[in-house]
Amino acid sequence: MTPALPPLTSPSPGFGLGLRTAHYGAFLQAAQPVDWLEIIAENYLVPGGKPLRMLDDIRARYPMVMHGVSMSIGSVAGPDPEHLKALAALARRVKPLWISDHLCWTGVHGRQIHDLLPLPYSEEALKVVVRNLKQVQDALGQRLLIENVSSYLEFRSSSMSEWAFVNRVCEEADCLLLLDLNNIHVSSVNHGFDALDYLAAMPAHRVQQIHLAGHTDHGDHLIDTHDHPVADPVWALYRAALKRFGNVATMIERDDRIPPLPELIGASSTPPEPLRPKPWPAPTARLHDTHGHLDRSGSAAGGVPAPPVGRAERLRRRGGPGRPNRRRAAIGDLSQRLPRPPD
Repeated sequence: MTPALPPLTSPSPGFGLGLRTAHYGAFLQAAQPVDWLEIIAENYLVPGGKPLRMLDDIRARYPMVMHGVSMSIGSVAGPDPEHLKALAALARRVKPLWISDHLCWTGVHGRQIHDLLPLPYSEEALKVVVRNLKQVQDALGQRLLIENVSSYLEFRSSSMSEWAFVNRVCEEADCLLLLDLNNIHVSSVNHGFDALDYLAAMPAHRVQQIHLAGHTDHGDHLIDTHDHPVADPVWALYRAALKRFGNVATMIERDDRIPPLPELIGASSTPPEPLRPKPWPAPTARLHDTHGHLDRSGSAAGGVPAPPVGRAERLRRRGGPGRPNRRRAAIGDLSQRLPRPPD
């Protein structure tokens, strides 16, 4: 009997948030019920100064992941070697759980235009992306997570669906996936496809992280703005993702109209209703399917693995008798820590 191969993804560290300057003080003043933080890598590609000092202080308290916005994976020119060197140096400093960037291009002729621009879903673009991803992964010494972006136009040269393109990129470049559910919803409305078809096509054994975020509704189209609460259709898509992928590290992105930290992490006097209809089962051995991949489907063939004990749960367990826990809304399993979608 051939032994099962180890899973490609790491166990979920729990519930995370994007680290934003508005919340530096809160994270430094007291322990927060958050298991890990995501940093925008480009904010810290500096030789010194206050950003790095703050980063070091917060990193000493929380695990982190690095998220990039300017790697330009889809550029024919390929990633900038100096940018990769700077990322590698930051990774040595931060020791992130993983590193991610976007499946897009962000500039041309060495000029950054600071936007996440979509790609044509063609064989030619696929070859460029796979080549670039292999170069990046060699430079960083680890698999990169690629994130699907929202889009507002389509290319006549596309020869496949977005979800087919994403799937082939992951397999041919042997990378991992940061699945942004808000981006899937936004693009599904803008282009008229079924978001569940997209979700069903994703390689479950490569999904390492999920992003949730809000968007702006302009009537005949949606814009991914990260300045609103998570919308009902995105919560519905998240429910479907939980059933398909199981316990995947999840975080909420907020980049404008940023609320106070307690509001963002759902810390309130009354715990929100769980998104899952049932609690996680008791801890069991991690199971694999016949191909050697981690089975997180929750089906009878594999079952759902128990979540790891994250920072928020450890905070709760330290409470003990006589130490009232004011973080009830942000503890327990992942679904209990995320806000409940409106009825």
